[in-house]
Amino acid sequence: MNPSRLSVRRLRPPGIPFHVLAGVDRRIVRAVGALPAGPWDRAFSWLTRAATRSVLWIAIAAGLSTRKGPPRRAAAHGLLAVAVASAGVNLIAKRLLPRTRPHPESLPAYRFLHPQPTSSSLPSGHSASAVAFAAGVGMVSPALGAALAPLAAGVAYSRVHTGAHWPSDVVLGSALGAGAALATRTWWPRQEAAPEPRSTPAPAPALEGGEGLVIVVNPLSGSTEESVRSSLATLFPRAEVHELREDEDALDAARALAARPGVQALGVWGGDGTVGAIAGVCAETRLPLVVLPGGTFNHFARDVGALEPDEVAEAVGAGHAIRCDLGRVRVERGALEKPDVSHAVMLNTGSIGVYPNLVRRRDHLLRRFPALGKRAAAALAALATFSASTPTRLAVDGGRHRLWILFIGRGRYWPRDLAPLERPIVDDGVLDLRAIGAGPRFARLRVLGAVATGTTEKSPVTHMWEAGTLDVAARKGALILAVDGEVIPGVRRATITVEPGALTVYSPRGAEPDQAD
Repeated sequence: MNPSRLSVRRLRPPGIPFHVLAGVDRRIVRAVGALPAGPWDRAFSWLTRAATRSVLWIAIAAGLSTRKGPPRRAAAHGLLAVAVASAGVNLIAKRLLPRTRPHPESLPAYRFLHPQPTSSSLPSGHSASAVAFAAGVGMVSPALGAALAPLAAGVAYSRVHTGAHWPSDVVLGSALGAGAALATRTWWPRQEAAPEPRSTPAPAPALEGGEGLVIVVNPLSGSTEESVRSSLATLFPRAEVHELREDEDALDAARALAARPGVQALGVWGGDGTVGAIAGVCAETRLPLVVLPGGTFNHFARDVGALEPDEVAEAVGAGHAIRCDLGRVRVERGALEKPDVSHAVMLNTGSIGVYPNLVRRRDHLLRRFPALGKRAAAALAALATFSASTPTRLAVDGGRHRLWILFIGRGRYWPRDLAPLERPIVDDGVLDLRAIGAGPRFARLRVLGAVATGTTEKSPVTHMWEAGTLDVAARKGALILAVDGEVIPGVRRATITVEPGALTVYSPRGAEPDQAD
């Protein structure tokens, strides 16, 4: 009996006219075998060998990973799809669908692949991986996916051209590869794009040369006093500069300065903690704020478009300012019957649980391995953090919870995952709330799996919502609350609210048309 006929007849799925499929397979193989010899024979032979064990796709992914943004994400998604396709084909499909390879007499000897693979011919693993990679890449970057499609088709055809597979093996393998890419689409972050920065212009006095401006300088911000004095004298020759003493409280100093006659605005050169204290006084006195990037991270200065001091100076001179919301934090500590109440300003974020550890690990990885990118560094930091963390018991708006993280953003942050990085709109009037729960069964494994597959946002242990007010209380003992990087220990209860439009900030964006909804 003809071995090729025997190999096709070994598989008989119910309801399929298999003799028809076998006949089509043989006719296509004969047609391929009748093609004249040429340089394409060597090309297809090289192509089919290069794609063995997905070496070709790994090499392409490595090249794409050198570019930030969509190419890097596309490469990672393509390899994830290849991994799923290879596992499905080699561990499941080939064992369930045994089939011998085309016989050597089917094609010219110089074209036939040597050595012949020993695994089942059905389905084609090379084809599955090729289609999975191209489709996976295309789901993130359609342009790159379209560019890879001819190469994937070439690899799939090469399996028939070199006698490694029957055409129907290639068709089924390609279908499985496409299915693997579609399946992994639900595992991948949506990569929701952050909106373009938008600001609402606000009225503010034009202070030529900084006349009427008092700038509070925190000497502990990292810059030398001489360099700060020199920069401020150049930017604001008519402004008054007040350097905080070691024993001087920024809040008390700002209130005293704001009460002076002729003061029309307060400025600050320092980190977010100092900026928050001055911002709170500006909101109380209705004075506009000048933010200068004198801290380590300058998150607030970045979000209001004030990272370039010379541009800020121009905005102050022209009276260009924007509106900004302010977070208010009321903290109760001490005895339940008669708590000690204090208040704080939240410019950026607050958190309870392991979020500060996660951020520190992410930033450490980015400093040591900048090629990782922010998302990869955040994922690795999350895996390390959740592997060794313990949850916190607390009440959130009256509901009892066990949480690893409660993130509180003053305004909506992007990306919509565990380690947000940017806030394009500073006056949207909401708290951006994100919690990682430890209550469900196998919660730790679930969150680790979600982090590994990039599906944290969709995981059942993740909760995201928005509100104008948040109330949190310790269920036992006390909480540690972090606000803009400052740690507040011994917290029994905290209430965080948003005060819409409470702050006016000088910014180059104030010269732009009103784009806020």
